[in-house]
Amino acid sequence: MKTDSIFYRLFSELPSSFFELIGGSETDSLNYRFDSVELKQTAFRIDGVFLPLESTSQLPIYFVEVQFQKDPNIYARLFSEVFVYLRINNPAQIWRSVIIFKERNVEPDSLEPYQPLLDSNFVQRIYLDEWQVEPASIGLGIIQLVITPVAETPAKARQLLSQTQQTLEDVNIQSDVINLIETIVLYKLPNLSREELETMLGLNDLKQTRFAQEMLEEGEQKAKLESANRFLALGLSMEIVAQGLGLTLEELQQMLQKNPNPQ
Repeated sequence: MKTDSIFYRLFSELPSSFFELIGGSETDSLNYRFDSVELKQTAFRIDGVFLPLESTSQLPIYFVEVQFQKDPNIYARLFSEVFVYLRINNPAQIWRSVIIFKERNVEPDSLEPYQPLLDSNFVQRIYLDEWQVEPASIGLGIIQLVITPVAETPAKARQLLSQTQQTLEDVNIQSDVINLIETIVLYKLPNLSREELETMLGLNDLKQTRFAQEMLEEGEQKAKLESANRFLALGLSMEIVAQGLGLTLEELQQMLQKNPNPQ
């Protein structure tokens, strides 16, 4: 997997990480969707675009480029894609381009044709080797994991896995982020087997813990369902049963609809 694919996957799963990286707020992501865009009747495909959810919004469109290897044509390609997109789609919003470089020496040597744009507010360049932020969020921590020295990668990954388990409540998002962390470690340590990876990162313990939590929640739900059916069969009202089980009336009704009494 190429490094840019890792970033685009991160921005898709944790879009707040992008806005934190450019100096914004993680809540800015609530107003955007991350997408890739095919430009019709051209050979262009833009892999990373943050589009405002409202087409009439005055929030800017963000074109994102990730560059970890030197490419003398990066700016020619990027600005060509941006202006073709503007011509085809004629958006109402202003635009911004964010280029994320691994380090400053990856940037092209010849900048003269693009200097007016690079000096403007339309373009933001980020050099990760000069990044001094101590990441508090999982998303920024994952970006740091990508550039962490190989020898420090296992410890950093374990710290992120623990943080993921503690702070992400959505089980699906948690699973996606854990999988992304695994992918990055394998990308940096390609000779590891799956078993070695799981041992190094303590993934067996993590998965067993998460499985145990889900089983416990499932058991509690089943016990409440059995009690609800029993109490209702005795003639108690829905309101009293809900109160006794510590549920709202709506929660009780939803539980019964999903799990109808077979009798």
